[in-house]
Amino acid sequence: MCNRTGHHSGAAAVWFAPDGVPAAATASPPRAPALLTTRKNRAKWATLITETLAVPKRHSINGKAICTMHLEDLDTSNRFTATVVSSQRITPAESVDEVRELVLDVASPALDLDVGQSIGVLAPGQKEFGQEHHLRLYSVADLPAQTGEGHVQVTICVKRCSYIDDYNGERYDGVASNYLCDLRPGDQLSLTGPFGLPFEVPLERDANLILVATSTGIAPFRAFVRHLYERVDSFIGRIWLFYGARSGLELFYLNDERDDFAQYYDQETFEAFKVLSHRPAWSDDIAWAETIEERGEEIWKLLSDPKTYLYIAGLEKTRDALVGVFANVAGSPEQWERRHAEMVAGKRWVELLY
Repeated sequence: MCNRTGHHSGAAAVWFAPDGVPAAATASPPRAPALLTTRKNRAKWATLITETLAVPKRHSINGKAICTMHLEDLDTSNRFTATVVSSQRITPAESVDEVRELVLDVASPALDLDVGQSIGVLAPGQKEFGQEHHLRLYSVADLPAQTGEGHVQVTICVKRCSYIDDYNGERYDGVASNYLCDLRPGDQLSLTGPFGLPFEVPLERDANLILVATSTGIAPFRAFVRHLYERVDSFIGRIWLFYGARSGLELFYLNDERDDFAQYYDQETFEAFKVLSHRPAWSDDIAWAETIEERGEEIWKLLSDPKTYLYIAGLEKTRDALVGVFANVAGSPEQWERRHAEMVAGKRWVELLY
């Protein structure tokens, strides 16, 4: 199942205006139609309202608290038609989670995407509720590619979602995720955007990067790491990637069948760590403490370096779990709070949570 927020693949549905000021969340939920005559329709409408809004609990970028943004506040006038080039399942067949990688071809050079940005998918809306389209945001999971015809190819990572409605206890399929996962090569869809630019390459070319991801939060880091090694010639800093999941079956882009980070293992500056639960069948928490504290002395040395940046992408509870872990690494909560405040002030701590 999935959180009912407006963004998938690792980023929050919260965006900045061009001057860096958080956009105001002023839009209202859609007005309920007159057909709410059955319990099922009332429940469906309550679900629609929840899905129409981006409702992450808390977010910060560069350490600054920012307000939640309604998806309907986003400017979707910049639209493109895309054609599905491929749709490949990237989780093992035995995994209960179906995660697919979609490569989309946009026949317009006007789509200008940067690493770290997200693209909006305009899935067909629920017409009976006056919904023209169903907007969801997905982080770009690879470097945008230009074809010989001048088209732009975009890769996104999609997890097929369902959720239990709080009103009636029934299970519903996520509208956008199921729409995308059901598309096949040759099918067309509408895109809008791009939106946001959360992860920036540090100005210091010998900077250290600690990347922490869960779930589809790995998608923007896949593109980011590739960008650093293939397009930033002078970057010589260290990159430590921590990818958390309950079991290896929930890891994608970093599993036995497909490891897209293997090409960097020969780089002396790159290391990747799988952080798993000891008892996934019991829903035990991801073992962040064991994996990080095992390397505590070196991690604390990195965090003490003014050229170290820490980026987090994925579930909100990941950040909450890391607070206690880093406090142990630092020696006390107070010492960690001071170090965290220094990183925030220096714009070296970035969170993209949902």
